[in-house]
Amino acid sequence: MRVYLDNAATTPIAPEVIETMVATLTHDFGNPSSAHHFGRHTKGILETARKDIAALLNCLPSEIIFTSGGTEADNMALYSAVHSLGIEHIITSRLEHHAVLNTCEALEKENNIQISYVKVDSKGQVDLKDLESLLQKTSKTLVSLMYANNETGTLLPVEKVSQLCRTYNALFHSDTVQVMGHYKIDLNELDFDFITAAAHKFHGPKGIGFLYSNKKNKIAPLIHGGAQERGLRGGTENVAGIVGLAKALDLANTDLEKHQKHVQELKTYMMDQLIKNVPGVYFNGETDPSKSLYTVLNVSFPATPKTGMLLFTLDLKGVACSGGSACSSGAMKGSHVLEGIGADLNRPSVRFSFSHYTTQEEIDFALQAICEVFEVPVEN
Repeated sequence: MRVYLDNAATTPIAPEVIETMVATLTHDFGNPSSAHHFGRHTKGILETARKDIAALLNCLPSEIIFTSGGTEADNMALYSAVHSLGIEHIITSRLEHHAVLNTCEALEKENNIQISYVKVDSKGQVDLKDLESLLQKTSKTLVSLMYANNETGTLLPVEKVSQLCRTYNALFHSDTVQVMGHYKIDLNELDFDFITAAAHKFHGPKGIGFLYSNKKNKIAPLIHGGAQERGLRGGTENVAGIVGLAKALDLANTDLEKHQKHVQELKTYMMDQLIKNVPGVYFNGETDPSKSLYTVLNVSFPATPKTGMLLFTLDLKGVACSGGSACSSGAMKGSHVLEGIGADLNRPSVRFSFSHYTTQEEIDFALQAICEVFEVPVEN
């Protein structure tokens, strides 16, 4: 048996999404920029998908810009804020995804943009008083903070952050890659300037995502070329990917509460069983369900001679999990997120992440493997 508990890295594609994409690849091959029937037909399919996504998010179709994924969308948001909107100061945290951190560093070097890092506590929660203090110091500011941390699952109080941004006339960008398709997002109620998403995090295809850019912000393209995406993102559109994204987001929102309940129950069950069976275990980040992403559980295990290669050992036992962000897993570096919250880096930490396809049988299999590593009996 093999168990996949690394859904924060990527999720399996839903069968309905595959079916929709195959139909598009088979029959709707026209270039959306072509003026003939085949092009117009495909253009219609693309724009229908955009309208469907906008309807699910309660925004305008023109506010959705398709990208190759979350990383490109984050880059586009930050570069556009600087080059098109006159941003001179970016406030972020040291716990952000490298798509944001590395882009901020590049903007600091290339454009002399001031970068400030807001304080966070041991759970990864942003210090709102420090954020307000930073907002008071300068004008022409963008705040870039992720809705949910991809390693610990700690949720940002987005309403409070948004209110602070509006109070001090700052723009607000949030990487929503980990929450899109897992929480209801109403852009008429949540006040963002930019949010980003990637389809493969909610059972859609890899290589497709989008940037939401509020209509009040007039931005320039990051990728130059043709007039695609209203001139904001050159390059022939990935129509099959876009159709797959729209289908995946529709499926996610259709059974959202059912999926939330199922996955939260699995997460709570795994937490309880780990506490019961593995002495000295604790959890990184928030554990309160109201403050924590229900799909992510970051576990700090006690250091023993047998846990030096814990991820590798669990993989050999049939359990796929992660030590942090999949985007940097090949670098074999310690987690900047765990370092940023002051976690004990001498203890092995493992991120288990779930989807609505995950079963209790799979959780029990993973728990058995963990107990074998620590040489403790399993108590149910």
